[in-house]
Amino acid sequence: MPRYAVLVLLLFGACNFGFAQSVGINNENPDNSAMLDITSTESGLLIPRMSSVQRDNIVLTGNPHSVMIFNTDDNCFQAYNDNESQWENIYCFESSITICGGQTAIVDVINPTTEKTWMDRNLGASQQATSSTDYKAYGALFQWGRAADGHECITWTSSTNGTPQSVTTSTLSTTDTPGNGNFILAPSSPYDWRSSQNDNLWQGVSGINNPCPSGYRLPTDAEWEAEKGSWSSQNAAGAFASPLKLPVAGYRNGSSGSLSSAGGHYWSSTASSTQAMNLDINVSNIFVFYGNRTNGDSVRCIKN
Repeated sequence: MPRYAVLVLLLFGACNFGFAQSVGINNENPDNSAMLDITSTESGLLIPRMSSVQRDNIVLTGNPHSVMIFNTDDNCFQAYNDNESQWENIYCFESSITICGGQTAIVDVINPTTEKTWMDRNLGASQQATSSTDYKAYGALFQWGRAADGHECITWTSSTNGTPQSVTTSTLSTTDTPGNGNFILAPSSPYDWRSSQNDNLWQGVSGINNPCPSGYRLPTDAEWEAEKGSWSSQNAAGAFASPLKLPVAGYRNGSSGSLSSAGGHYWSSTASSTQAMNLDINVSNIFVFYGNRTNGDSVRCIKN
């Protein structure tokens, strides 16, 4: 009898006749601590593989906590968190990047107007935004030009509250890599975590400290201008309605280290004088403007 037939019969029997003992496949003495004990040196166990659309069509009833699938769009094992009423990544393969100990899936989205390809979520975010204030899509907040060294990590608990995971220091770095994950405060001009300043950080896919996945980089200020020009409205609603679905995570203040929930702030790679250009989003308007490099802002990567 084929192995899959044996498995079906055993599972059917276990479900319908209430077997108290463990079930073994290729194993006459299954471990009593497991309901199913599979032994093989030739093959593995495959769980259901499906797209995000197919996953979202699953009818979840009762207590579906920990239902697991493999998402072929995100290339991630995912489990359903009944407490949060959402699917969450367990582990992602090559199409992901590790930020703050978690996996950010690398899923492309294209703006048909600009024809640019972007990641569909912020670096450090576990999912694409479902609303402008979806805190689970906020992700990390980077100081301009720094690598993902831990300074950027935030644990978000609501749309307006989060806890920075890095402590602050007032000791400026004299190199491109501070050698620690502290959030560096610079409350006076030129408001930069690095002394002296380096305008060559984050320049292109091979740029120094580029935190984006291979083949991706920070957008320029001109690319942000082109993106926002294609949106239906120049405000937070338009930013979310865009193909990028940008949430408004606020920023981390580079002078005090505190979090602010004011709008959304997205870095560009463009240095300007002692500052750097970023995309500022609020309820009434959007503009590309100057920002202090020591501030912690969101990062959305663009494909080269």
